[in-house]
Amino acid sequence: MSASLATRRVVAALLATGALVGAAAFPAAADDHRRDHRAPTSSIAIGEVQYESPGRSDRSGRALNREWVEVKNTGRHSINLRGFTLTDRQGNRYRFNDFRLEGRSSVKVHTGQGRDTRHDVYQDRRDRVWDERDTATLRDPRGKIIDTQSWDGRGHRGHHRNG
Repeated sequence: MSASLATRRVVAALLATGALVGAAAFPAAADDHRRDHRAPTSSIAIGEVQYESPGRSDRSGRALNREWVEVKNTGRHSINLRGFTLTDRQGNRYRFNDFRLEGRSSVKVHTGQGRDTRHDVYQDRRDRVWDERDTATLRDPRGKIIDTQSWDGRGHRGHHRNG
């Protein structure tokens, strides 16, 4: 019986040690998991803007897709832009679905219709959005302004980043 009791004590000690090691490692793993899903909004910004598509002034899909706003991730880690919105002064709004923007990359948000890829997404609109004098505003899923960029059609641009 004493051998059995000793065996049980050794097994109990091993299990307790394993539980302590697991408990110590769990918060670190949980922190890494949260970091992947938490949007470090300071690394997300509006890049270049192509308003009023160049070329023929028609409402064709090709012309609408020459009008776009670039959203950049300047950080090293990918960020899911789900729920982020891009708006203009008139209230037109594009909402990102489940879209993962890799670190140090960008995506162009085109006005017209097309097939979304890693570098291009489409608003599926039939009319222009970005005017000669306008402001693009990027908000996080909670509605906090992350970045704005304004232009006046004469080459003057204003840029304001939050975060």
